[in-house]
Amino acid sequence: MPVKKTAKKKTAARKAAPKKAASRKPVQTFDVIIIGAGPAGLSFAKMVSETGLAVAIIEKQPEAALANPAYDGREIALTHLSQKIMEDTGLWDGLPPRDISLIRDAKVLNGDSATAFDRARPLHFNHAETGRDNLGFMVSNHLIRTAAYSAAKACDNVKFITGVEVTAVDTDARRARAVLSNGAVLEAPLLVAADSRFSKSRGDMGIDAAMHDFKRLCIVTRMKHERAHDETAYECFFYDRTLAVLPLNRRHVSVVVTAETEDGKSILAQSPEEFARDIEKRIGRRLGKMELTAKLHAYPLIGVYAQSFYSRRFALLGDAAVGMHPVTAHGFNFGLRGAKVLTAEIEKAMKLGLDIGAGEVLRQYERRHRAATRTMYLGTNALVGLYTRTTPVAKMARQLLLRLGGTLPPARKAIMRQLTELDAIQALS
Repeated sequence: MPVKKTAKKKTAARKAAPKKAASRKPVQTFDVIIIGAGPAGLSFAKMVSETGLAVAIIEKQPEAALANPAYDGREIALTHLSQKIMEDTGLWDGLPPRDISLIRDAKVLNGDSATAFDRARPLHFNHAETGRDNLGFMVSNHLIRTAAYSAAKACDNVKFITGVEVTAVDTDARRARAVLSNGAVLEAPLLVAADSRFSKSRGDMGIDAAMHDFKRLCIVTRMKHERAHDETAYECFFYDRTLAVLPLNRRHVSVVVTAETEDGKSILAQSPEEFARDIEKRIGRRLGKMELTAKLHAYPLIGVYAQSFYSRRFALLGDAAVGMHPVTAHGFNFGLRGAKVLTAEIEKAMKLGLDIGAGEVLRQYERRHRAATRTMYLGTNALVGLYTRTTPVAKMARQLLLRLGGTLPPARKAIMRQLTELDAIQALS
């Protein structure tokens, strides 16, 4: 009898085994796995797909939201370098021409009140100083996302895996692995995280990040106006808040207000008419009567800089690597630049027959991207700190910086280089 019982148990075990095996999903293998289908992740997917590598991009949103993203209030100021990268990778052709606005001039104002614009002389940057027709371009964030999605979707070697989250990531000497909320497991020689400045995978891989909470809200919207803006961008540093008014087509502007959190809440509580009258006053009524044409969108301001942009078979991209304060408008520009540099290092490794996820490949990416971003990140945070303090010393320093920027040729050239990124075009070609 005991022998028969044992035999029955073995038979039962043999019958159960196939069911258990059948319930497990097979591991899917790729060359590159990207976490996050924001504009940086999508742009990188398009760029790296041109190497012929098999790419998977994982996004928790449904694919319909990627194909037709909602307007979120954010208008992106693109440098000449970003325009060149987008043009080279086919993203620029996906933008509606009528929705590409130009920034020809920029004026920076320092003042102590909403009436300062009438009294102060702005620091003026003219496009003629660059030898180009404009300083930069303005494109709505949702249109960039749409173009990037369409470009990546058209690639046969890019697979979208949407509506799922990454629950775990790990790497070893041979491969990187991502486990999804639906039980699927993906493996590749290289895993790239482009999953926002609050990147979960960055933390899971043991990479720390310096996070700076500005304790401010960024409030963005669109407004139409009575008088022509002459394709001029205004950056107004008031002691209670910062205001950027950026030119759009069809007599519209993008309005970006940064204010302390409590002040920001009071701004959000204003009626459309109250908000419009306040912006009119702060811009010195240069644009005449103004009117809201979109709702107010608010975002907390938190700067992020990862202590490392890579670990074993793992790289950070976009805001997961560098999350900028919007005052210098370099957030997505750095995301595009990072995607370009990482793709270039992967291509270089492939030509030499090297492992694309090797430490030396990712180390070169970090070296180049850190050199391009660190000074700007630290400088932006210092500038924001200076322009949000109201001490007498801070006020004097603000005026001195504007005077130097307006009269000292090396300072003007340095600012213009950062505004346009023209010098970087040849270096990254």
